[in-house]
Amino acid sequence: MKNYPVYEIQKFNYDLISEEIYVNTFTNHLQNHSFIEKSHSHNFFLLVMFTNGTGQHTIDFETYAISPGTVFFLQPGQIHSWELSEDIDGYILFYTHAFYNLHFATKRVEQYPFFKSFKNHPKLYLEHGNILKVIPYFDELITEFQHHFQHKKDKMKALVDLLLIELARNYQTTETHQSSTYQQKLAQFEALLEIHFKAEKAPVFYANQLNISLKHLNRICKEILNQTVTELIRKRVILESKRMLTLRRFSISEIAHDLGFESPSYFTKLFKNQTGFRPKEFIKNTL
Repeated sequence: MKNYPVYEIQKFNYDLISEEIYVNTFTNHLQNHSFIEKSHSHNFFLLVMFTNGTGQHTIDFETYAISPGTVFFLQPGQIHSWELSEDIDGYILFYTHAFYNLHFATKRVEQYPFFKSFKNHPKLYLEHGNILKVIPYFDELITEFQHHFQHKKDKMKALVDLLLIELARNYQTTETHQSSTYQQKLAQFEALLEIHFKAEKAPVFYANQLNISLKHLNRICKEILNQTVTELIRKRVILESKRMLTLRRFSISEIAHDLGFESPSYFTKLFKNQTGFRPKEFIKNTL
């Protein structure tokens, strides 16, 4: 499998206002990031809606026509590239798995139909009336992103959710989009991880469950997400610990026990190593 660049949000969000979300008009985005027209992937979710211009969007080696009203949904790891007319415009939004899933106690971004499976069609077409319904969400997201208003992140998370709800109402699930073998294995790994991450933190467990070698599973994760199996397991554990800390219903000892750590001190050490904060510091910063 050919190696393609895997971009993180920090490559686009150069002012580091937030490391978990980026939003812009497509014209402004393209002016500062012309390299995106070449094949690459991301380790975050991508949503783009075109309001003007034409072109082609290639996703996982399948090509789709661009016209006003087309919306594309990309999951982490999907390879894509663009061929765009000079008058292209629209909106583009990036956000991480943690940005959405940490905020909502019971909802997960993967529950939306366009993210449930790599087989689901990555393209949606909106009629003019529905475009007008969606544009205000993008405009308000951009306003929030560019300013330091109170409760900025909370409002942006709510706006992203409202935007996804509006788009989901117009989306029909399909099974026509074929994913690569690597992406299928990654999806299977992530499903296993969701079930077992508290009890099973050894990468070899997941490789064995998938009937592949750990070396091959690591190769898949590195080529698609530019992360190792160990890193993905730790990220899932840290995400869950952040959720539990944010709820403020559990002691650090209870969280460590629930997540399968031998001691609270080992959990605290890992948490600080991964986030830069001790759990108590994280709680204080989220007050």
